[in-house]
Amino acid sequence: MQFALINLKGMHLLVKESTAVTPSICFDAYTGVMEIKGRSIPDQPDEFWLPVLSWFESYLLHPQPRTRIRIDLEYFNISSSKRILFLLYKLNELVDAGKEAEVEWCYRQSDDDMFEVGQDYAYMVRVPFIFNEYREVALAI
Repeated sequence: MQFALINLKGMHLLVKESTAVTPSICFDAYTGVMEIKGRSIPDQPDEFWLPVLSWFESYLLHPQPRTRIRIDLEYFNISSSKRILFLLYKLNELVDAGKEAEVEWCYRQSDDDMFEVGQDYAYMVRVPFIFNEYREVALAI
């Protein structure tokens, strides 16, 4: 699985396009905005998630004053769930260091399970969650 590490004029990005089993990743150290979108059911979860978690650990050494993680997953398995929770726990370290951090949890209007998972995560960390419900748009053919 190839991740792109981009460094343009101090803007450090971690970018990965989505596949059928892995989400897209766009983590921007310059803006402090991180996005995870798609599905996360990789056969080799460490192969996918370790570069993401390692990049975020490096970001924590010199974070922005405000960090936002936007999670928009349609489905993820238990191994991904553990790694997402680990990432969210790391946000507690930012808060403890006096930085602002928040999670934007996006879910489809019809997906009560994803909403509940987001609520569960919100209770496990000391970081504010913003719940963003959206409706899927049907495409006319």
